[in-house]
Amino acid sequence: MASPQKLAERLLAILDRDEARLKRIDDYLHGKHADPYIPLNADAEYRLLARRAVSNWMPLLVATPAQAMYVDGFRRGHAAGGDSRQSGDSPEWGYWQRSRMDARQAAVYRGAISYGHSFVLTEKRNGHVNFRGLSALRTAALFVDPANDEDPYAALTVEFPLVGETEGLAYLWDDTYKYAVALTPAGPKVKAGVRHGADTCPVTRFSASVDLEGRTVGVIEPMIPLQDRINQTVFDLLVAQTYGSFKVRYVTGMAPPIERDENGDPVLDAAGNPKPLPIDHNARRFLFAEDEGVKFGSLDETPLDGYIASIDMSIRHLASVSQTPPHHLLGQIANISAEALAAAETALSRKVEEFRKGFGESWERVFRLAARLNGDETNAENFSGEVVWRDMEQRSLAQSADALGKLADQLGIPKRGLWPRVPGVTQVELDDWNAMHTEDDSQGSLAAAISKAGFGGLGADTGPTLAAA
Repeated sequence: MASPQKLAERLLAILDRDEARLKRIDDYLHGKHADPYIPLNADAEYRLLARRAVSNWMPLLVATPAQAMYVDGFRRGHAAGGDSRQSGDSPEWGYWQRSRMDARQAAVYRGAISYGHSFVLTEKRNGHVNFRGLSALRTAALFVDPANDEDPYAALTVEFPLVGETEGLAYLWDDTYKYAVALTPAGPKVKAGVRHGADTCPVTRFSASVDLEGRTVGVIEPMIPLQDRINQTVFDLLVAQTYGSFKVRYVTGMAPPIERDENGDPVLDAAGNPKPLPIDHNARRFLFAEDEGVKFGSLDETPLDGYIASIDMSIRHLASVSQTPPHHLLGQIANISAEALAAAETALSRKVEEFRKGFGESWERVFRLAARLNGDETNAENFSGEVVWRDMEQRSLAQSADALGKLADQLGIPKRGLWPRVPGVTQVELDDWNAMHTEDDSQGSLAAAISKAGFGGLGADTGPTLAAA
């Protein structure tokens, strides 16, 4: 393996190479889009309309799948020994709760969906294992096979960038050590490393989509041309609306009044022509002329229906290519049957499921790293565990209860195994239910044992005899 100095230089070169591309994605995510086409000699009013034409659809394309993903628990699997059911008492879930990942997990998903990848650092601080999300804008990782490898052999994240002559700070991880890297104008300087406690690089990649070349692609970059098309059409609509959406009145054969000086002579402009006086004309006034040769007329307004239809078509293209249901973007959900609504959500459900598969594998690696750092060798080699994703589909409680009851009665699925599928149930509630169920089982077993021993038919006067016995 290369020296830490060479690794730091290579990883910083990757960040420099990808900076322009990721910055462009970040700009489009936050509404800083390329201007629509306008003439070179456009005035300030045109440029104002160009700024107002930006209609940022990118956050919705990210939020729609991200809001459908929420890790609600962890099943350890039989390979780790013990009960493989979802439990809040597992060490893995303890790491999760201590790191406040219930709230912070969304940022990891949004980063991966936006830029194509994000990262999570697993480290031990103050005697406890913690998880921390790392931005793709400031973090890079090296893989032998970036398409198939789960473990990077080195990763670097920039904490404070180099600004002028002010040094920056970055951290580098390899299989054994964590290094502080000083970012100076002369180049990076790697300081002495300290052991991070794991046997592999503790940075885990979360990729939205990775091909066999190892390239990661998010949802924003492919949608930039469609976003630009929508902005251009909206700009054209604003121009037509501002300058041509009303009737134009005209008059011919009538000269305007001329500006005169104090002597009554016409005031001339720079070209030697008389300067006309401005005419105060608005909707409350009307024009009249005494000359019979004067003619009045009007020009029709520009129809806006074509522009509106073009915007609607572009948004539908955006919805189709991004696998986002059209009603999420257009807001048109009136008179849609339940079957049609479910069909419209099918593409999004498949997309979310693809994200869940990739992110789930990444979380499992994070949990194995946490177990390694905590000295739990059994769970550090547990590859049968899996995260539990919350069911985010909108169904009534009555429908879910009816479906779960049929699964238990008709297919013989254990009822306790169906508890996690109850809509909205949390890990704490599941643990309470298990505890109460165990208590009820114990009481039922005691009653059955007493009945089996022959006390089930005792009369009311046998209580003292039983107590004495």
